[in-house]
Amino acid sequence: MKNSLRIILAKQKKTVSDVHKATGLSKNTVTALYYERSDNPYLKTLLKIADYLDVSLDELLA
Repeated sequence: MKNSLRIILAKQKKTVSDVHKATGLSKNTVTALYYERSDNPYLKTLLKIADYLDVSLDELLA
């Protein structure tokens, strides 16, 4: 699934590990989203990441 996670993390100088630790999501889940290998992530997962990064869901999925 296309998303802007990689770009947002780079701009905020954060890592996959930061997201994993702050949200409680598995590192595998966050990594799959980072590399756009996740076909159908749960909305709840995307909302947790967007909330942690202080971005809208639209920005995350742009």
